[in-house]
Amino acid sequence: MPRIQSIHWKEFEKFLFKVGCEFKREKGDHRIYWKEGIKRPLVIPRDTSLPAFIILNNLRVLGISREEYLKFISEI
Repeated sequence: MPRIQSIHWKEFEKFLFKVGCEFKREKGDHRIYWKEGIKRPLVIPRDTSLPAFIILNNLRVLGISREEYLKFISEI
């Protein structure tokens, strides 16, 4: 199974928009996204690159597997 690498937050934001999330608000340096059917909002810090654990936690909330995520990222 391939490892998930850290990526720039703007690239992850493109992924979120592609899977149907919408930007709700920003508080400090954190951006909040929402999608119908998820239990809690997705919180993305505006650092230069997102560590793998933040990506994995948000994938778990979305219910998306690693393979699906890597497929989406390769298309962006």
